[in-house]
Amino acid sequence: MENRESGMNYAPEGKPCPVVGPGEFRVGVIGLDHGHIYGMNKGLREAGADICKVYDPDSAKAEEFVKQFPECEIVSSADAIYSDPTIRLISCASVASDRAAVGMKALDSGKDFFSDKPPFVRQEQVDEARKKVKETGRRWFVYYSERLHVEAAVYAERLIKEKAIGDVVEIRGWGPHRIGLSPRPDWFYEKEKYGGILTDIGSHQLEQMLTYAQAEDARLISSRVGNLRHKEHPELEDFGDATFVTDNGIPCYVNVDWFTPDGLGTWGDGRIIVIGTKGYIELRKYIDVASENTPDHVILVDDKAEHHYKVNGKIGFPFFGAMILDCINGTENAIGQEHVFRAIELAIEAEEKAIRI
Repeated sequence: MENRESGMNYAPEGKPCPVVGPGEFRVGVIGLDHGHIYGMNKGLREAGADICKVYDPDSAKAEEFVKQFPECEIVSSADAIYSDPTIRLISCASVASDRAAVGMKALDSGKDFFSDKPPFVRQEQVDEARKKVKETGRRWFVYYSERLHVEAAVYAERLIKEKAIGDVVEIRGWGPHRIGLSPRPDWFYEKEKYGGILTDIGSHQLEQMLTYAQAEDARLISSRVGNLRHKEHPELEDFGDATFVTDNGIPCYVNVDWFTPDGLGTWGDGRIIVIGTKGYIELRKYIDVASENTPDHVILVDDKAEHHYKVNGKIGFPFFGAMILDCINGTENAIGQEHVFRAIELAIEAEEKAIRI
């Protein structure tokens, strides 16, 4: 069952669609500090990967992980994964500020790397990773789950490429989250470790902006962050927004916060609006508020009519299979490497240059 109450532990269920046979693609797991690790590895397993070894300094976390991945062996050190020549990919959801170091060692060990977002919290980490990718020829993937693991978002990309709304002229992204203060670990409140709200959950929005604009880059116009209502956690930012213009001229606005009320039937009312020359698309990703407590609603209005597509369970998550094949074949079909890096660089830039309110 999907946990729809907490974004930290949200792990969508997909249909098995293996691109490899048993034993052909083995995955090691290092770092279980964020619940996204479950969604990351579920997606890989559904695409045919074998989740074979896991390590976390906290043995209780590892024991909890293997309840959902009983085929996975708990090992006593990260080196048992780095040194295993049969492992092709390492997935990681450690503390955000620590993920880059795990990735660097993964690539040095001849493996590809799959990080939770944010993969980096400082620009120098991005610079080092980009250099390491070039040096080793390995891949550095990131779990930008709000597009890659949301069927409505996958379907919207298809519609945009098919020109269902003509040419894209504007994009607006809204990413509210439920804070769930009691289950959150201490590092969640330390900016040096989580990176700030725009670096963290804002990176989802930046990645979608580049994708739906079919752009390679963007220019920051303005950004704001603040701690509006959680003064007991002075380093927490519960609000952030930013404006950008993509390199192909599309203005974009992104807004993120930690103010989802308890009355909502899921962890956040995430929405994207993409406006085109011949219509617009609205994604109601996780719920259709006060109407249907189900995810993956795609609203499309064009020159002919209004359309409401309910795509949950109908589209799947092609990213994971494509990622596995990229690792095997040395291709770049699942997601572009520079796209991965630019999305987080833009988020970090917006965070660093933000007006504090």
